[in-house]
Amino acid sequence: MNREYKEKLVGMVLAHFCKRWFLPAPVRAALCVWESVPRVVSALKTLRSRKLTVDVLDGTAIGVSQLTGDFSTASSVMFLLRLGETLEEWTHKRSVEDLARSMALQVDAVWKLEPDGRQCLVPVSAVAAGDLVMVHTGHVLPLDGILEQGDVMLNQASLTGESVPVAKRPGAAVYAGSVVEEGNCVLRVTNLAGENRYDRIVRMIEDSERLKSGVELQAASLADRLVPWCLGGSLLTWLLTRNVPRAVSVLMVDFSCALKLSMPLSVLSAMREAGNRKITVKGGKFLEGISRADTVIFDKTGTLTKACPTVAKVVPFQNQQEAEMLRLAACLEEHFPHSVANAVVRAARERGLDHEEMHSEVEYVVAHGIATRVDGKRTVIGSRHFVFEDEHVSILPADRAAFEALEQGLSWLYLAVDGVLSAAIGILDPLRPEAEAALAALHRAGISKTVMLTGDNRSTAAAIARSLGVDDFRAEVLPEDKADYIKAEQAADRTVIMIGDGINDTPALSLADVGIAVGSGATIAREVADVVIAAEDLRELAWLKGLSDALMQRIRQNYHFVMGFNGGLILLGALGILPPALSALLHNSSTLLLSLHSLTDLMKQNHRREEP
Repeated sequence: MNREYKEKLVGMVLAHFCKRWFLPAPVRAALCVWESVPRVVSALKTLRSRKLTVDVLDGTAIGVSQLTGDFSTASSVMFLLRLGETLEEWTHKRSVEDLARSMALQVDAVWKLEPDGRQCLVPVSAVAAGDLVMVHTGHVLPLDGILEQGDVMLNQASLTGESVPVAKRPGAAVYAGSVVEEGNCVLRVTNLAGENRYDRIVRMIEDSERLKSGVELQAASLADRLVPWCLGGSLLTWLLTRNVPRAVSVLMVDFSCALKLSMPLSVLSAMREAGNRKITVKGGKFLEGISRADTVIFDKTGTLTKACPTVAKVVPFQNQQEAEMLRLAACLEEHFPHSVANAVVRAARERGLDHEEMHSEVEYVVAHGIATRVDGKRTVIGSRHFVFEDEHVSILPADRAAFEALEQGLSWLYLAVDGVLSAAIGILDPLRPEAEAALAALHRAGISKTVMLTGDNRSTAAAIARSLGVDDFRAEVLPEDKADYIKAEQAADRTVIMIGDGINDTPALSLADVGIAVGSGATIAREVADVVIAAEDLRELAWLKGLSDALMQRIRQNYHFVMGFNGGLILLGALGILPPALSALLHNSSTLLLSLHSLTDLMKQNHRREEP
């Protein structure tokens, strides 16, 4: 807890007990009446609107206590109510701050276009309204603005939730937080940092209820629904016994404090515990979703693999030279920020192959490949789907046998010139050493189905799936295919967790019941995801599932305790066994103890990750 709330709580406790210990009874009574005015007025306003909520019960309990001369109990009730409201405010503030931090654009510098045409890298704070900013493929728009140059495809999932990129042309308004999936553009800035639409959305979240889990909302709703029963029980007790103390004893016990305190505090404790392991959870409802989940879907590259691919083999066709084909491939790939592209460029550099600009303007087709013209001939490099199905590239009969013999354990990039296959580049992306153990741990944690989605060819994907032990896999999938698969699983009444790291995963991350991004992945993936795991260890997923299950178990236990214990107090008060003061003491004490218990760690301190 930060200093502000620590001081607020300490001051509240000191003020309450100093008044009780050091002020004379008449002064305490006068202060109690004065402090009760806002709550009594709130209860009367609620009644006037023909509603029965916890405010009515609180106001009635305080008012009846004062009318019977029990100012001590009335003071205690108000003290606990203030305590609960402060803790709930802290819970909400902490959750929103975590969300805002995770959604922060984290763009420190931009490429500013000077009047003479030069591009200068400057801090975002140095950009003024009206300045021109260059944004390249794969990068986040840092500020709101108007497109001056360039046709681009923008992924706006972090702002609108749209899973499909939107085409934007010069003159269109664009917003910070969108990601340029295709093309490069020049942006004329209209709003500065802190004033753009993205920042306004973060502020809007602060006033929303989207962070609350279903069990928190159910607890608040149940507390309100029980109010008429508590009031009715108190009235019935008085009608049957004509005994005011018994009726007040029933009134002193309500379910709202414990229900409304223990639930959010339990969620906060779980979010804090996750944060200690570098796992950012953007709201309690996502922990609830993880606990319910029965299906986990993995992207392969960068998630199940290390995202550090290397070129393992270059197979030339058409009697081309291996070095020349690698040189050409590196010339095309060097313009785009992708791990596979970086592997090709790195391989060429390690072999001492210089690659001058031989091509015209290049076209980057997201999740497919690159197309350009070299010496007037259309040259493409990319996936099997892009090269053979979209570009209709042919294979010379003399090369067919070599093509069929390509090693199945590698992922292949295909290079074609003038419509004919010229080379295949085998990419090796080693699996994470803990991946197999992580999948086994998820199965033990209650996940019944694990799925791998990859753009690799089917034979490569099948080999990886067998080595990992996934229950199902899909090969040669596009971003929209991942989203369709998730929709099909949800239609089959399954709760889906999607785990990914790249721009291509954002539609699936948005659509899944819970989207989890690996911390080393693309910025847009971290923004769209509901949970971000910074640690480079997939076994954290099983730990997070265990934490979520433990949270749901604690919430159920708290619920049963509140209903059973407070129900027993009401019964004993109605029978005259418990006087009002003792009834209030036991109720308030149990609420505080339950709240303190809700703040304790859910997972054992001696918990250790399982070794692969």
